[in-house]
Amino acid sequence: MSNRFEAFLGLSGELTAFSHFDLLGTGLADRYLATLDKVVGGEIVDALLAAFSALPPAEGEARIQAVRTTILGNELLGDVARALIKLWYSGTWFELSSAWTERFGPRAANITFVVSPDAYVEGLLWKAIGAHPAGAKGPGFGSWAFPPKIPAFSGSPFQNLT
Repeated sequence: MSNRFEAFLGLSGELTAFSHFDLLGTGLADRYLATLDKVVGGEIVDALLAAFSALPPAEGEARIQAVRTTILGNELLGDVARALIKLWYSGTWFELSSAWTERFGPRAANITFVVSPDAYVEGLLWKAIGAHPAGAKGPGFGSWAFPPKIPAFSGSPFQNLT
């Protein structure tokens, strides 16, 4: 794997609270990085990955605060990072806001679209809520009779945020 791809996985894991294993298990990591490159351009993606790589070590409150200010609070990178979170969870790229495009220029590929049919099925949202995507990955006959089991995300630096 390239350093760029590793940085993308690290950033994605930080933003979604899912492990590299889970992210790679979707089979969509390459496609999502390509989507970012296509929609916002390689320069902005590289700036996002550089900001991630410059964060303090993974332990402690300083890291959480740095993610909030350096990435999510940045006027160029914040909307892109939030769109990446939504992409991982839903499999859909949601068009960046008009305020972002007015400030940083329109992008031809910046429209709302589903990345691939697999993206819906492999969306992290299903794992996060302990459910199965409607119409795909059926859990078995009669499973609807039981409530979903929501998995614990222990070790997430964002689990106790208010």
